[in-house]
Amino acid sequence: MTNPLTAIRFPIPFDAIRPEHVQPAIDHLLTEARQRQAAIAACANPGWENTLLALDVLTDKVDYAAGLARHIESVATTPEFRTAHNAIQAPLSAFYSNIPLDVGLWRTLQRFQTTEEAARLSGARARFFTKTLDAFRRHGAELEETAKDRLRSIDRELAEATTKFSENVLDATNAFELILTEEKDLAGLPPTAIQAARASAQARGVGGWRFTLQAPSYTAVMTYLDRRDIREHVYRAFVTRAAAPPFDNRELLRRILALRREKARLLGYPDFADFALADRMARDGETAQQFLERLRQRTEPRFHAENRELEEFRRSLEGPHAPPLQPWDVAYYAEKMRRALFDFDEEQLRVFFPLQRVFTGLLEIVHRLYGIRVKPREGVPVWDAAVGAFDIFDEDERRLGSFYSDWFPRENKRGGAWMDALITATPHSAAHCGQVGVICGNLMPPVGETPALLSHREVETIFHEFGHLLHHCLTRAELRSQAGTNVAWDFVELPSQIMENWCWEREALNLISGHWQTGEPLPDDLFQKMRQARTFRAANAQMRQLGFGILDLLLHRCWDESQDGDLLEYSRKILAQFSPTPLPPDFAMVASFTHLFSSPVGYAAGYYSYKWAEVLDADAFTRFQQEGIFNRQVGLAFRRSILEPGDSEDPAVLYRQFMGRDPDETALLIRCGLLEPPR
Repeated sequence: MTNPLTAIRFPIPFDAIRPEHVQPAIDHLLTEARQRQAAIAACANPGWENTLLALDVLTDKVDYAAGLARHIESVATTPEFRTAHNAIQAPLSAFYSNIPLDVGLWRTLQRFQTTEEAARLSGARARFFTKTLDAFRRHGAELEETAKDRLRSIDRELAEATTKFSENVLDATNAFELILTEEKDLAGLPPTAIQAARASAQARGVGGWRFTLQAPSYTAVMTYLDRRDIREHVYRAFVTRAAAPPFDNRELLRRILALRREKARLLGYPDFADFALADRMARDGETAQQFLERLRQRTEPRFHAENRELEEFRRSLEGPHAPPLQPWDVAYYAEKMRRALFDFDEEQLRVFFPLQRVFTGLLEIVHRLYGIRVKPREGVPVWDAAVGAFDIFDEDERRLGSFYSDWFPRENKRGGAWMDALITATPHSAAHCGQVGVICGNLMPPVGETPALLSHREVETIFHEFGHLLHHCLTRAELRSQAGTNVAWDFVELPSQIMENWCWEREALNLISGHWQTGEPLPDDLFQKMRQARTFRAANAQMRQLGFGILDLLLHRCWDESQDGDLLEYSRKILAQFSPTPLPPDFAMVASFTHLFSSPVGYAAGYYSYKWAEVLDADAFTRFQQEGIFNRQVGLAFRRSILEPGDSEDPAVLYRQFMGRDPDETALLIRCGLLEPPR
C-alpha cells in the first residue's frame, strides 16, 4: 500500500517514485484488473453497469501506473528506470492483448447484446457498445485458440521491439557531440545558438562550444553555420542515427513490420494499414494514400519550381559554376534566400518571443476563446527543477484539471514535443481529481541571465501541444474510453493544429510577443515580413510531410523484402521523390522514425493524419477568420462541438456541427500558397 504507483492520486508523487516501485505496482494492479475482468466474464445477468461500464474502467489503474512509468522513462530516464520500464512491457502487452481474446468477456458482451437494455441504448452509450463489439472482433475475439495464442505472442514481441527501437534512437542521439574550439568556425550562427553551445560545453566540463543532435542545436547548425563541411558532418550523423551498431534499429525495423503484417492477416485484413485505419476517418489504407497522392499532385509543380529558384539563388551568390545543392545546403541557402526576398531573418523574432510572454499570452487567448483560466500550482512534486505545474479552471471557478510543462532538452529526455494524458477522470473511474496532462518540448533553453527566447516555429509548437492538452482537459465525455484525445487518430490533430493559426494573427501576436528586455511588441514591419514569408518554400514543407505519410503507408501496405530489397534503401528511394536534393546513399532516416516504430501502433499507417487534420484545421479556422479570431461564441462552439465530446460522437458529425458542412481542402491549399485566395 505504500507503493506510490498503486493508487491514482494528484498531485502525482513524482518525488517518491523509484525504479523498484514499477514492477511490484504493475504486478499488483494486473492481478486486481484480472479479477475484475473475470467478474465481468462470469456475469450471469449482464447489464450496462456491470458489463459495459465495468469494462470501460477496467484498466484505469493499470493505465495510470504504466503511463507514469512510460512518462518518467521519456523525461528522466536512468539505467535503473529503463530496466524497470522494460521489465513491465511483456506482462502489460499480454494483459491488454488478452482482453478482446477473453472468451468469457466476449460471451458476456454477446449476451448483453440480446437484452432489452442493450436495445434501449442511445447516443454515446450506444456508440460505445457498438465500437466495443467491433473492437473485440477486430482484435481477435472470434479467432481459434491457436490463433489467439499467436496474436498474444505477436503483441508481446511488438511491445518489446518498439520499446527497444525508441531506446536506440535516444541513445544514438545522445552518443553524438561536436566540440568546436575555434571561434571562427562558428561564423553564421546567431548569438542564441552560440550561447547555448557554450553553456552545453560548460555543463560537460569542456572548453569551446558543444553541438548535439537535439533539435535546437541541430536546427541552428543546419540553418546558419557557414562551414559547409561541418553542416555535412552533422547532417550525416542525424540521418544515420540508429542505423549501425551499437544502437542498431535495422533488424528491429524489419521485425516490427513483419509482426504488424502477420497480425493484420491473422485478423483478416490484407495489410496493417487496413487494420489500423478501420476505425478512423479514412477507414482504409487506399483512401489515405489517395488523399496524400491528391495533395501531392497539387503540390508537385510548385515544389519543383521552388527548388529551381533555390538553385538559381545559389548561383546568383556564387557564380554559374556553383555546385548543385546537397541536403546539408538546403536550409542554409533557403534562409539566405528568405532574407534576400523579404529582408527577413527568423532569428530576428527570437528577442520578441521570450517563453514566459508567449505562455502568458497563450493563456489569455484560450481564456478569451473558451472562458477558462490557468493558474500556477505551487508545491507540487516534479521530476526536474525546470518543470512547472498548473491548474485549469472554468468560468464558474470549477477546477477542470491540471497539467505539467517541461520545455527544455536534457540528455535523460527523449527528443521532440508531445502531450500525454497522465490521468483521465470520468464520473465512474477511480480518478476523482480532474484531468491531468503533461506538455513536453525540446525548445531553446535559457542561457545565463537571458531567458528562453523562442523561434516562431517553437511558438507554434507550444500552441500545438496546448491544443492537445485542451482536448484532454476540457472533455465532458461520460466514458473513459471516449474522453479527451481518445478519438480517431486522424481527428486527434485537429484541436492541436488549429491552435497554430493564432500564431500568425496580429491581434494574437500582440498578446504573445514582447521584446525580452524592453517589452516592445513585435514591430509591424517585422510582422508583415513574417506574413509575406509564410508561404516561402511551403510546397517543400508540404512535400516533406507527404513523403513521410506515403512512405509510412507503403511500408505497411506494400514493402516486401524479397521483391523490394533492403528496407533502408527502399525507404531512401521513396523519400528521394519528396526531397529537394538527391539523398546520400547512407541516408537512413527511417531507422530513427519514432512516430512509426516506437510503439506497437502509434502513428504506424497513420502519419497521413497530420495532413488529414491540417485540411480540417485550415478549413475550420476560416470560421474564426470570418467571425472574429477571439469571438467567444465561435470559441464556445468549437469547445462544445470538438473539444468536449471526445469520441462520444462520430468525428465527421462533430465537424459538421461546428462548420455546418463537410471539410474542404481549399483553405489548406490557399494557406500553402498553392491557390490564390478568393477576391
